[in-house]
Amino acid sequence: MGYSGLRRLSVVVLLFLTLAIAGPSSAATLAFYNKCRETVWPGIQPSAGKAVLARGGFQLLPSQAYSLRLPEGWSGRVWGRQGCSFDPATGRGRCATGDCGGVLYCNGIGGEPPATLAEITLGEGRQQDFYDVSLVDGYNLGMSMAPFRGSGQCGRAGCVSDLNEVCPAGLAVRAGSDHRVVACKSACSAFGSPRYCCTGSFGGPQQCKPTAYSRLFKAACPRAYSYAFDDPTSILTCTGASYLITFCPQR
Repeated sequence: MGYSGLRRLSVVVLLFLTLAIAGPSSAATLAFYNKCRETVWPGIQPSAGKAVLARGGFQLLPSQAYSLRLPEGWSGRVWGRQGCSFDPATGRGRCATGDCGGVLYCNGIGGEPPATLAEITLGEGRQQDFYDVSLVDGYNLGMSMAPFRGSGQCGRAGCVSDLNEVCPAGLAVRAGSDHRVVACKSACSAFGSPRYCCTGSFGGPQQCKPTAYSRLFKAACPRAYSYAFDDPTSILTCTGASYLITFCPQR
């Protein structure tokens, strides 16, 4: 194993030691680890009435880790922004994917689709947490979400495959001089049809069924939401856990 591999391994070990020290009786810890070759700027959006954490966004260099404590009962979503450039003085700029209004600190603003989302709702007391990784708003980079020191089923959620490599032409978002695919839209975002958005006459689980596009997402990422009513195989539960979110877990 080379130096870079040893460094990545040591970072993961330190993360899990941090989570272990937190213990099941302490407040939950949410840890981030960037396995991508490029810098990722995580964004954090709380649900209505919940606290903004880490000013809603920060920079995470390759092989870098970061952790924060979650208030009891907190809920919200996390995503990764890529291809960002910000003015050091003002914090204003732009990201190629997942942008949140052209600022480094999202401060409660959500990410611009398409973006892979990790979503979590913490149970209060000893109630269950609910968590998932979602492609309902599209995909921009691989992401996994793993609970630690919890009780219950506590499975790993995520999208490990690089969907940009298999993204249909009608969904692909391209950037750069080489016009490479940097993100993959959801069929809802691309076409706006109620059939793909699960709205109108398709606004229920019995009416809105998988499509060719959502099946492609599901085949590539069986542990992630592929469309709005993909609950049975996508939403996971755990009790008293801390969580590790890894960007580009396939690397």
